[in-house]
Amino acid sequence: MITRRQFLQSSAAAPAAALTLAASHASTPDYTITIAPYNFEVSPRRFIRTIAYNSQVPGPLLRFQDGRPVTINVTNRTNIPEVIHWHGLFLPSEVDGSMEEGTPPIAPGDSATYRFTPRPAGFRWYHTHTFAGRDLHKGQYTGQHGFLSIEPRDNPARYDAEVFLALHDWRGQLLSSDDGSMNPYYDVSTINGRVLGFGEPLRVKPGQRLLLHLLNSSASDCHWIALAGHQFEVLALDGNPVPNPCLVPMLSLAPAERVSAIVRLNNPGVWVLGEVRKHIRTAGMGIVVEYADRNEEPQWQQPEALSWDYQRFESTEASASGETGAIKIPLVFKSKFTGHGDLDHWTINGKSFPHTETIALTQGQRYRLQFKNESTDHHPVHLHRHLFELRQLSGRHTRGIVKDTVLVKSAAQTDVEFTANDPGSTLFHCHQQDHMDMGLDRKSTRLNSSHITI
Repeated sequence: MITRRQFLQSSAAAPAAALTLAASHASTPDYTITIAPYNFEVSPRRFIRTIAYNSQVPGPLLRFQDGRPVTINVTNRTNIPEVIHWHGLFLPSEVDGSMEEGTPPIAPGDSATYRFTPRPAGFRWYHTHTFAGRDLHKGQYTGQHGFLSIEPRDNPARYDAEVFLALHDWRGQLLSSDDGSMNPYYDVSTINGRVLGFGEPLRVKPGQRLLLHLLNSSASDCHWIALAGHQFEVLALDGNPVPNPCLVPMLSLAPAERVSAIVRLNNPGVWVLGEVRKHIRTAGMGIVVEYADRNEEPQWQQPEALSWDYQRFESTEASASGETGAIKIPLVFKSKFTGHGDLDHWTINGKSFPHTETIALTQGQRYRLQFKNESTDHHPVHLHRHLFELRQLSGRHTRGIVKDTVLVKSAAQTDVEFTANDPGSTLFHCHQQDHMDMGLDRKSTRLNSSHITI
């Protein structure tokens, strides 16, 4: 039996001739990224040893122009093969950043150059796409994540200030749940690598329109975020404008999800933006928002209940029937208990990656992926190299919400539709690191119009 770890190790051993990434001594790059061990101060005199980009957490903000080619040099100063996935971009398989799709890994001590034309416009991100297994110091458990913003050709800039915030969990350990399975639990939770009260506050002025870009870069946990004394006007999900922007009291982000929202700064004071759940906010997930000329103690106002629904932002012309003629592909998620003290194994239609069947699609055809979650866990499912439209959420039809990651709730079905318009191998998987490592991913191969596998 081939494990996912063995599959990735065999990919790392691919001959140099298979590399499509050029050597880093080529022309001057737009950005340079170094992957290396990093020891950072998360709170006063408390340090976390991790792997990061350019010795910072999160990594550098990359700003691209829609449709303008970029060159990024990447050097791997760790002792394992690494790769960077450009999450939410329309890219060829060989540079998308997934070894399962055929992107060459960067060997320890080596460098490579990514060249591509960034699209579509919106708030995207970049991160490692490697195996972690039981080692909670690898993969997405580390500090290997960063913001990526693709600016539209015409940006009206209807805001006064813009801030990028990453939610992350640290010092994880595997602990046994009530059912005997093992799951990650964390001691520290941060926003932009700092615990609440450590570092500089977010300083604002009355009357401003603050554009917040929030990313959940956690390896496994969903997060609920509120800003005391204020509401969020949600403009985009996963970097894609919503049909119906509206005010909400809080945001919910599964791993890999992003939310872009405007906050109207009309309530002067010193407030806390943080996790709604007290135990996670106490672990550090928060940041102080301080109005000019105010110096009182930061205030928190506890919401009465958790509140979030994708369909708040759907098109007002949502289809009643939900039928579009798309070809349906049922995908059933289940777990296999493998014994006390072990991680559960996960299956799609009864098989675990890499033994799942490749789905052959025809270029230009519309498909409906029917995610049927028959497990007791939620799954944030991500489709590489494409965007999809939410079409059904637990029996409710919806239209107009476009994403690249969706939270498929336990014992429920979520349908999404997309057009197979980017030839090549494409991965879809649960973005919870332990679920992906234990089998919950699958590859689709797109076919061109002459039905030749690309």
